[in-house]
Amino acid sequence: MQSATENLLLASLSTESRDLLLTHSTPVTLPLRTVLYTAGSVPADAYFMTSGIASIVGSTMDGETAEVGIVGREGLVGAVHLLGPATAPTDCFVQLSATAWKIAYAKLLRIFRSSEEIRTRILELVQEQALSLSQLATCNRLHTAEERLARWLLMVEDRIDSDKINLTQEFLAQMLGAQRTTVTMVAGELQRRGLIEYKRGSVRILNRPELEAAACDCYAVTQKLFGNLFQHPLPHTSQ
Repeated sequence: MQSATENLLLASLSTESRDLLLTHSTPVTLPLRTVLYTAGSVPADAYFMTSGIASIVGSTMDGETAEVGIVGREGLVGAVHLLGPATAPTDCFVQLSATAWKIAYAKLLRIFRSSEEIRTRILELVQEQALSLSQLATCNRLHTAEERLARWLLMVEDRIDSDKINLTQEFLAQMLGAQRTTVTMVAGELQRRGLIEYKRGSVRILNRPELEAAACDCYAVTQKLFGNLFQHPLPHTSQ
């Protein structure tokens, strides 16, 4: 069974606040492609991720899709829904097989409203996600497929603490908003230069410093946001 401290948000809380959440949570295993929420709906459950990656994906009317965010062991899938009545225009599903603490969304909403400490940490997470999203919007518009692939691989490695990433060519194309042939070409070039090992269904990072050099400066921006999560003092209030 996974530990609560494997989720950075839960680990940042006082024992009392963490126990309050875990009392109403269940440890779950989330296989690849598990749907965590769908566009236009309020999720039934929220998930404190303890391993793996959840991918947040936007879609167009003609069926085109692109990844607009990721959530790993730092975060909470469904956090944005706590802020108000609007529903997200995105889908969220498991992209790298995961584990998590699952909590009923309705129960989490009540705790969010009643606990200043928990609310502060969740708002900090949502802010980090929003600021990262704004940076990635710039990235997707201005930077090359190679820069964006390098940046994405680094962001994922930061969240799973592993240099091996199991994922399909189809998803890499979705993440880049590119054709599969483009993915093959870009990943092949990074492999030729010794930065990654690219095989069907998996990527292994071989030379992280050089991969960071190949990434756009958006990685440094998002890495700083990620690294500063939950570093600020919490309010001292009773639950």
